[in-house]
Amino acid sequence: MVTQDVYRADQRATEQRIGQVEAGLAGLRNEHDQTTEQGEQLRREDQAASAATRRLVISSLVAPTLLMA
Repeated sequence: MVTQDVYRADQRATEQRIGQVEAGLAGLRNEHDQTTEQGEQLRREDQAASAATRRLVISSLVAPTLLMA
């Protein structure tokens, strides 16, 4: 038979472990969110650079054609 003090101590230890696990999960969630945001930011920057390159290539082909016409 378990005494009331032992039971309470076990419950406190269990609650502490649950708290530690929850804190760890929150940290992982924040880290994941930051990594995802960084990836999205890099993708937006790459898209902007690609668009700028496309505009440059198109303008370098269209401008001489218009000048010749």
